[in-house]
Amino acid sequence: MHDIGFDHLHPSPEQQAQLSDAIWNADNVEMTTVGVDVGSSTSHLMFARVHLQRLSEALSSRFVVVNREILWRSPILLTPYRSDYTIDSNALKDFFDGAFYEAKLTRDEIDSGAVILTGEALKRKNARAIADLFAEESGKFVCASAGHNLEALMAAHGSGAVALSKAEHKTILNVDIGGGTTKLALLHGGRILASAAIAVGGRLIAFGEGGELVRIEGPARQIAEAAGVTLEEGGLLSADDQGRMIKAMVDVLIETIVQAPAGDLGRALALTPPLPDTPKPDGITFSGGVAEYIFKREIAEHEDLGRPLAESLVKVLNDKRIALPVYDPGQGIRATVVGASQFSVQVSGNTIHVTGDHDLPIHNVPVLKLNLDLSGDFTSDQVSAEIASAMGRFDMREGETDVALALAWQGQPLHARLYALASGVCQGLSRSLAAHRPLILVMDGDIGKTMGEILRRELKVEGPIISVDGIRLEDFDYVDIGEMIQPTNVVPLIIKSLLFATPD
Repeated sequence: MHDIGFDHLHPSPEQQAQLSDAIWNADNVEMTTVGVDVGSSTSHLMFARVHLQRLSEALSSRFVVVNREILWRSPILLTPYRSDYTIDSNALKDFFDGAFYEAKLTRDEIDSGAVILTGEALKRKNARAIADLFAEESGKFVCASAGHNLEALMAAHGSGAVALSKAEHKTILNVDIGGGTTKLALLHGGRILASAAIAVGGRLIAFGEGGELVRIEGPARQIAEAAGVTLEEGGLLSADDQGRMIKAMVDVLIETIVQAPAGDLGRALALTPPLPDTPKPDGITFSGGVAEYIFKREIAEHEDLGRPLAESLVKVLNDKRIALPVYDPGQGIRATVVGASQFSVQVSGNTIHVTGDHDLPIHNVPVLKLNLDLSGDFTSDQVSAEIASAMGRFDMREGETDVALALAWQGQPLHARLYALASGVCQGLSRSLAAHRPLILVMDGDIGKTMGEILRRELKVEGPIISVDGIRLEDFDYVDIGEMIQPTNVVPLIIKSLLFATPD
């Protein structure tokens, strides 16, 4: 019993439960995700459940991942190719259909995720069509992605190397060696500092049952030429010739890992700019299919160069030509698919502005990151000039394509400062706004809703406005934004790279 001096009601247990659910739902988002990896050597997928929660400090609207749970992993399939080197879409579809059946999940239950084409697979003429097909069929907001830096980041997260760098307070180099490419990510304190990729992998050539060469990728011919080896489909590769090719590949890996200047072959096989000279790593981790041999989780041959490449690397590590302590990050061949299912999706803050549900989802919108210091004084003319500069960097003409402006908001959210930013955006995108193209802003800072209101009510922007916040952008190239999730009032985003081969 208590006496508080006025009449009052006690909520029933049912009302208390409803109130508790409402409070929980306002600050928590749970999503079922899928990650699909179609790689040079193998293809597989994984389903996971991701729990995101709103940060409580300083009334932040930012959501962060607080728990990830793997629901089901597929078997590993050798990526099926047709005789014309295209990917066999029918075989892949049967494999993925079986995965949904075995996992006891339907497409409607999948909220988000990514289909990632990697290595030599993304060079195939039908790669983009396959990625888009499986993305459309896999769930509500599953995105097609491909890109070397993207895969490096996904592998670093999915392997456990990012978490290791944070736990150990060290600079870690994750080296993901797949079938067609090697991706490197330099990490420190749970952050990715830089990434790079080279065309060195364990399945650049594939052997038939009799040891004959049945597939030779372009980089394999470059490596063979540098090693003085002749490759012919249907021919055999002697042990000496194989050894020379492996040595050439390992030499390129060494110079890349120790951050030394690249030689002629290294420059020819480079897929991205190299890693910076500094910082130097304190340790090294390996992921990808070749890592399974390095850590002795796999011993069987798979009619390629994966096992001898790994054995040669182990010798290099033992004789200290790569003089770094080696850590097993936890995941090898599944690193990229773990990253795609558990680390690809982000969620906006809940202080956002979206003009209408019909404006979402949007896919594959190029991101223009504004290199503008918004911590102090700035003018609308400066904002407009930086938009023009960003357009120039990407060889874009304003008004001809949709873009997403990315910016880091700093300083006080005073109306005059926000109005100057919004006015500069309108000046810089005047043709786009006149054509009623969607105005897409992605910001780090809780100003998405206020910016949207200023743009709509004060600056009279008539077209769609998608102004989202709470997102820390990395150096990706494109953004996908999904439909709003209620009752949390957030939207899922995937910031990614796209690097598909152009069909002939």
